[in-house]
Amino acid sequence: MSQLELYINDIPNICGSEQLIEETIKSRPESVYLNNSDINFNSIRSACAIALHMHQPLIPAGGSDLHTAALIGNLQDMMEHQDIGDNHNAPVFLWCYRRMAEIIPQLVQEGKSPRVMLEYSGTLFHGLWQMGHQDVIEELKKITCDPAYYPKIEWLGAPWGHAVAPSTPVQDFRLHVKAWQHHFAALFGLEALQRVKGFSPSEMALPNHPDVAYEYVKTLVDCGYQWVLIQEHTVEHPDSGHSPEQPHLPHRLVCTNSNGDSVSIIAIIKTQGSDTKLVAQMQPYYEAQGLQRQDFAGHSIPPIVTQIADGENGGVMMNEFPPKFQEVANIATGSDTPLVNASEYLEYLFSIDITIDDLPIVQPIKQKQIWENYQVGDGAEKLEQVIQKLKQEDHQFHMEGGSWTSELSWVQGYDDVLSEMEKTSSVFNELALKPGVDTNNPDYRSALYHLLSSQTSCYRYWGQGLWTDYGREICRRTREILT
Repeated sequence: MSQLELYINDIPNICGSEQLIEETIKSRPESVYLNNSDINFNSIRSACAIALHMHQPLIPAGGSDLHTAALIGNLQDMMEHQDIGDNHNAPVFLWCYRRMAEIIPQLVQEGKSPRVMLEYSGTLFHGLWQMGHQDVIEELKKITCDPAYYPKIEWLGAPWGHAVAPSTPVQDFRLHVKAWQHHFAALFGLEALQRVKGFSPSEMALPNHPDVAYEYVKTLVDCGYQWVLIQEHTVEHPDSGHSPEQPHLPHRLVCTNSNGDSVSIIAIIKTQGSDTKLVAQMQPYYEAQGLQRQDFAGHSIPPIVTQIADGENGGVMMNEFPPKFQEVANIATGSDTPLVNASEYLEYLFSIDITIDDLPIVQPIKQKQIWENYQVGDGAEKLEQVIQKLKQEDHQFHMEGGSWTSELSWVQGYDDVLSEMEKTSSVFNELALKPGVDTNNPDYRSALYHLLSSQTSCYRYWGQGLWTDYGREICRRTREILT
């Protein structure tokens, strides 16, 4: 397969080869993991899958003047100012970003069968390269492309700029998804991109507004993703409104919009709890050990316990995870509770003729209340009236979407940043998307790079102060490029 350029005019390759990316994904082999698997799924009792999420934003901190400072990775800024706050962790963070490229080969060479799913934001990829740590990318490339190792790891797609789906304009979120695919293919090759079948949303945030949720899932499906990782408490059973009864089995996430259009995707459920200790101490493995095969769609199948955590944040993740992961990989190899990756597991289910239609249905949380008060097809205006009515009647009803911590709304309280982001998104839509500007146009690529960088969740999460200033400045630069 042909290789994409990694950088174009000093900007990461995040657009311009849309047709090639689409054709590459459409030509993906039906099975990319199971054929290389050393696990006998017919004989195991249960399975465990873990994912590591890695992210650093881009910030205008490469200079003393905010308006002219270069856009650099936050990790680089931490490295250069290790005397401030927690910045002394920067060297450890850097090691965290590379260490699976050391641990996986070591375990494989010892005859073990490790598994891990990796999710890195595009801004982190770029930040590592920009600060001169191409060596980290090259080491990751080895386990991504070497047939001896790539069956053991699974890359998950992500929004390029770590954008949170419920509060990111739907057309921009699609740009994030496509930009990540471009960038990943440029870094690791088109063949490696074909193996990216699952999607990991930033902050595990799932939109629950019917129209936004529909567009979110449609974007993933249109971009070739087969499954998405979701948090247990962000979905409900359509009939009962309760949480999934079998969280250790795959589900089908169905989203319907105000016009009555529906779209669905396989959902792998991340069980409740966001504490990095769960993954750092490999708790999902020990939970899986207590489970038995289940009867499902006329077959006996092993349940899967799935969990994700920040791959670098917190002392337990920095220090305790590597030896614990290696210990569990040793124990799990050849056992009846192995470590697996989600696509490998799904390919097994497909191989025994289980289909997406066999999977139990879930929908975004709180939608049961909507469908009880709204006639599907009545349109967006009527839907908004129903939503406002429900908000007045039930103070717990919300339509911003869930996140890792259910009490944290990704819209409320962040008006300072969101207004700037929405203004910038509107300008990009009017001056770049609507006119159909060529995605290979240098100004388009530069504006897109800044737009996506401005929409990182970090600017929403911090809300006020310097980080708000960073977000506003990147938005200003985006508009300046466009006008």
